[in-house]
Parts: sequence; C-alpha cells; structure tokens
Amino acid sequence: MKTKLLPQLLGLLGVIATVHCQAAEPYRLLKEIPVGDEGGWDYLTVDSSAQRLYVSHVSKVVVIDIANDRVVGQITNTPGVHGIAVAPELHLGVTTNGREDKASIVDLLTLQTIAKLDTGKNPDGMVYEPAWKEAYIFNGRGQSATVIDLKNNRVVATIPLTGKPEFAVTDPKAGRVYNNIEDKNAVVVIDAKKHEVVETWPIAPGEGASGMAIDLAHHRLFLGCGNRLMAMMDSANGKIVATVPIGDGVDANAFDPQTQFAFASCSDGTVTIAREDSPDKLTVVQTLKTEAGARTMALDPKTHRIYLASAKYEAAAGGKRRGSMVPGSFKVLVFGMEKVPGN
Repeated sequence: MKTKLLPQLLGLLGVIATVHCQAAEPYRLLKEIPVGDEGGWDYLTVDSSAQRLYVSHVSKVVVIDIANDRVVGQITNTPGVHGIAVAPELHLGVTTNGREDKASIVDLLTLQTIAKLDTGKNPDGMVYEPAWKEAYIFNGRGQSATVIDLKNNRVVATIPLTGKPEFAVTDPKAGRVYNNIEDKNAVVVIDAKKHEVVETWPIAPGEGASGMAIDLAHHRLFLGCGNRLMAMMDSANGKIVATVPIGDGVDANAFDPQTQFAFASCSDGTVTIAREDSPDKLTVVQTLKTEAGARTMALDPKTHRIYLASAKYEAAAGGKRRGSMVPGSFKVLVFGMEKVPGN
C-alpha cells in the first residue's frame, strides 16, 4: 500500500512546489523596447485606453505603442521634462517642464503643443483629477501645486505646500488629491473642490516618501519610502496600517486592483511586489530583479505589465557607482505574468 501511494504522493508534492514557486515569483522579464539616444529620464505614464506608454527623456516625451511595443512618436519642446499626466477622455496631456517653470498642454492625437502655462519653480510631479477635469502640477522648488483647468486651458489655483512635493494620486469619489511631501515625511490631503490642503499626516515609521499609489476600493495609499519601506496608509485617516521592506532608492509605486499587487521600483535594480492580503496586511511575494538605475515605473492594469526605463552604462571607475551611459542604449524593460491570479 505504501509503495502504491508513494508515486502519487511525490507527484502531489511536485504540483504543490510548482504552484508555490509560481505564486512566489509571478513576474518575469518579457522583452526590452529599444528607444535609443542617451540622457536621463523620470516619470513613465500608461494610458490603457489608448494603449500608449509615455516616457520622459531629457527634453522630450517618447510615445510607445504598447500593443506592438514600438516607438510611434514624441512630444518635443519640453525642456527638463519630468513627466506627463493624461486626460484620456479629453485626449489631452500635461507635461511638467522643469527647466522653464511651465506646463505644456498637449493634443495626444497629434502630439502637438496647444499651450504653455506658467507654474511654480521646477514643476515635477503631476496628476489628472477626472471629476473636475483638472491637472495638478507639483512644483519641487516652488513648494506649491498649480491647478490647471483642462476644459479652458488656464491656471485656476496655486496651492501653497509645506515642503518639497513628489508623487500624487487622486480619489475622485472622495474629492481628494494626495501628495507626498518628501522632505517633511508627510502626506498632504487636498480638497479638489476648494483647492486647499485639509490634512497633513505623518508617515512614520516611513521617511522621505517619493512614490505613491492608491487602492480606491479599500481606501489605501502605498508610499515608497527612502528608508527602504513601503508603507500602507489608510486614506481616510492617515493611519499607517502595514509596512514591508523594499530596496534602496525607491522612486515609483503602483497598485493593480485585480491582482491586489503593490509595486515599489528602486534604483538598486529591484522591484518589490507585495500582495494586499487584507486592508491591514501586506505580504512580499517577489523581489523582482531589474537593472541598476531602473527606478521609475508604470503599470498597465489591463495587461498587468509593468514598464521601467533603463540604459546600459560603462564600467565604473574611480569609486563611482556606475560609469557614463552607453550612447543609444536607452530602453524600456517590460515585465509581466504568464498567468494572472484570478483569471
């Protein structure tokens, strides 16, 4: 009897081990999209409805068709661009042009600039608020937020902030915009109707948060903190309900509502993927290996793929962390899952 059961038992153990391995390591590298050229980059933005990825790159925004994984155009005349917020239903985008203290309003169908509007000093982060059809531009050195009415292409408010703003997200139903104040270890809550800060919440034990994502269904914010933590915050009261360890040099976060995965991309060449098991529990399921310097990221919730900008570098010398960028090596890394949980 034992002899007959042994092969079945071994087979069952093999299935369990395979399932455990797949669950523990859901993401893998699918491909690289060559972009070429050289120079720095910052935010990546996915427009799922148009199947486009927007990648800031030096003084332009590269436009990639993510249905076919190829570059299809670029948005130019955006000096020191940090990124772009997209308003899909308006077919408009708003870029943050850090070197000229302006925001460009762009027709996403033609990729042409419609207007340029003045912002505060060094516009950096940006987010689109769909309920009011407004773009929020977060000014790093200006320590303020510029609010742009996209129906009329005009600035309607300037909101003073207490420090250096970083990533932001919106909750349209709650009428709130959330933003990291990196140098104050805090999150500010902006009333989207009144255009004013109504709450300031500490993020301890987190410090120096840059990246931010939101789970709208469970009212949770995910903060990528500079002291190697991803913190999960209650977006109703600012309470930190869970933390998990992440890599060094975090810059971006994302959240996938279908898989309940929260992501934190770091410049040390890792993306920490944690599952929201409950509104009060995070569990790390994978430390995904990417490439050194691949710190910014965007998620396509339709395909569950994540995109990270990267490049090749010469061998480091003289104690430097890395050498100069190899000309023409700028690219986008694409990671995905073979099987999506729940499908």
